[in-house]
Amino acid sequence: MRVEWDGRALELVKPMLVSKLLEHFSLSNETHLVIVNGRLVTEDQKIGKDDEVKFVRVVSGG
Repeated sequence: MRVEWDGRALELVKPMLVSKLLEHFSLSNETHLVIVNGRLVTEDQKIGKDDEVKFVRVVSGG
């Protein structure tokens, strides 16, 4: 899978759940959204080796 994060692109070959991918990069689902092939996904979604993944930082203000 191709992972875009923080201005970098990385290649990972092992399929995994979104929750494990977040854990791999030490990211939280509260601070980052995960977009797979252009669609927002939940932590229980399995990501395949041919998928494109993008982490989007959540920003809030008041």
